[in-house]
Amino acid sequence: MTDPLVALEPGTDPVERVRILRRAHETFVSAGTVPRPVRKVVADSWRRSAQAGVGPDGTARVELADGDLGTYRAEHPLARVMPLVRELMGTFAADGEHLFAVCDAYGRLLWVEGHPATRRRADRMNFVPGARWAESAVGTNAPGTAVAVDRPVQVFAAEHFVRRVQPWTCAAAPVHDPHTGQVLGAVDITGGDGLAHPHSLGFVQAVARAAESHLALLAPPRPATGTLRLTALGRDEAHLVTGDRRIRLSRRHSEILVLLSRHPEGLTGDELLCALYEDESVTPVTLRAELARLRRVLGPGLLASRPYRLTVPVESDVAVVERRLETGAVTAAASAYAGPVLPASQAPAVVRLRRRLADGLRTALIARRDPDLLADWAHAPWGTDDLEVWRALAALRPTPPVRARLAALEAELAAPADWARPPAR
Repeated sequence: MTDPLVALEPGTDPVERVRILRRAHETFVSAGTVPRPVRKVVADSWRRSAQAGVGPDGTARVELADGDLGTYRAEHPLARVMPLVRELMGTFAADGEHLFAVCDAYGRLLWVEGHPATRRRADRMNFVPGARWAESAVGTNAPGTAVAVDRPVQVFAAEHFVRRVQPWTCAAAPVHDPHTGQVLGAVDITGGDGLAHPHSLGFVQAVARAAESHLALLAPPRPATGTLRLTALGRDEAHLVTGDRRIRLSRRHSEILVLLSRHPEGLTGDELLCALYEDESVTPVTLRAELARLRRVLGPGLLASRPYRLTVPVESDVAVVERRLETGAVTAAASAYAGPVLPASQAPAVVRLRRRLADGLRTALIARRDPDLLADWAHAPWGTDDLEVWRALAALRPTPPVRARLAALEAELAAPADWARPPAR
């Protein structure tokens, strides 16, 4: 191979290449070694797939469906370039009896479109919107591997790790946020052996570049005029975006903004005192001083008094999670949950909000009985000691590490507290 990105160079016999790859795949599955003819990008992906616990007879799982999928797609940045992607890829896919797909940065397929008969065939392996095609879920495949390694990838036939995907060939390229460079997802073309050609790889790269250019030309999505954006999940000091300014708030100002964002009608000084301070000796003068400092940070006209209130709407990440939970979009809520609300805050009202949001989400996850969602929560810093979630996960996915962690948590629960132990003699 002169180009390591190309799966099948012109002049190569595809039938012979498939035979070699199948033999190499079986060798890897049985012995864990990769024979030399396998491309490095594929060999590395096979190893990552095996390390992630992917089996060669696995299948993709649908993670987003119905309301979850619709909500998540509508809010995803790549939704804004889908008309362009359809224009560039639609005819190519239809004429060639291929599919084109767009996934997010986690390898979840958001859109799958193209030739109707090919779509019906792809449905049988769950290559459908909402299914998770991350490399860590279904092994080597173009969209999942492209976002895993952040580079264009072409995967031919038996280069796929999962056997049921080996009749297919695909090429994908990552799409980046033009302002931050962050991977947003990938564009993919999937079909038969005819796609194992340098042109298909160049095609998806060109579509990805066009999508990035289009995103750069579009005005960045802004909330309604005058709206503030508040980010308070998983951080002790909230971030506030107002106009073109991004402000990192102090801990106390973070607490005040979170509370005022939830009470557009305003809060009296006494209400704010009770919400912010456990110590009843704190005087209204202390609170007024904090509010005066906050007013200077925000700028003129944003913080009113009598009662204390914000004069413009606030869109917060806390409200996003709450709305999704209220509509039953549990997967979308979990994806938006970046951690507890202001985790270090001891303000009574913030503590209550933090507990209520976390309990509401974890209850919904346990009720959903999705092992991947439960695993994400259990392995997050806030879920490491969550006994109920580990029990729910162990019931659905009783792997040795899960059972071991559950046993450790239950042993801790059963052990007497230090104060209850009899004194040593």
